[in-house]
Amino acid sequence: MEPQNLTSVSEFFLLGLSEDPGLQPVLLGMFLSTYMVTVLGNLLIILAVSCDSHLHTPMYFFLSSLSLADIGFTSTTVPKLIADIQTHSRVIAYAGCLTQMSFFMLFGCLDSLLLTAMAYDRFVAICHPLHYRIIMNPRLCGLLVLVSISISLLVSQLHNSVVLQVTYFKNVEIAHFFCDPSQLLNLACSDTFTNNIVMYIVGAMSGFLPISGILFSYSKIVSSILRVPSSSGKYKAFSTCGSHLSVVCLFYGTGLGVYLSSAVSSSPRKGAVASVAYTVVTPMLNPFIYSLRNRDIKRALWRLLSTAA
Repeated sequence: MEPQNLTSVSEFFLLGLSEDPGLQPVLLGMFLSTYMVTVLGNLLIILAVSCDSHLHTPMYFFLSSLSLADIGFTSTTVPKLIADIQTHSRVIAYAGCLTQMSFFMLFGCLDSLLLTAMAYDRFVAICHPLHYRIIMNPRLCGLLVLVSISISLLVSQLHNSVVLQVTYFKNVEIAHFFCDPSQLLNLACSDTFTNNIVMYIVGAMSGFLPISGILFSYSKIVSSILRVPSSSGKYKAFSTCGSHLSVVCLFYGTGLGVYLSSAVSSSPRKGAVASVAYTVVTPMLNPFIYSLRNRDIKRALWRLLSTAA
């Protein structure tokens, strides 16, 4: 295919996960059911936190914000994938591709920053319990979420601006099921070394800083728990952050796994399949992790369902 001027490129083609016709009904059913479970599960978390006054605390405020971000994160990619499988069309408009990429980076970064805010909340609750209500006041909680959204918007727009610097494409076929920034740069005809450097720096900063904050918080938490004399006290203190720690390991574990698999494998299609882990599976499992490991959430969900019935 001849190189095309960026201004003349009106659409791209998403190659998806598989071109095997026999797999399409299986993929359709799998992603449709997964998406419905993800949206329903996260909506139940949000409704439970909103309707139950016992859950009007900083921890559950951040949890409901995370659930909302998870809905946005999975809704950025999965509905388009489902529509492509159903209609047998892989086309996505250039503007739609940039929009999808922008929201994907926005909600992905927001997930990471909200997990960091939740780690800080657990740090204050365990290490400074007497000052918890004073420190984690509604104003600070709202500010943390607002700052997280602002940083996520900045990171999203920086990624978009990097892609917009590309002027020629050697191909319009994206070996993925969504518009991944790195995939778009791989299609560029011009030298994208500087673009890749900028993108990796922005990606590293938006990933390294939250991870550093989480590790710092948990180092202080572990140090504080080890000073608790009784084993029951240690268990009670650690159980308050068990769900959050599980979600952190799932989110960053799948993300790191996808990064390593794409770095080792030369097949972009295998990288696309691996991406399902953090774009689809992780947002679906988060509500289950919090509801199964948290008695307050269980009670709130039971009261919510009882009221609805």
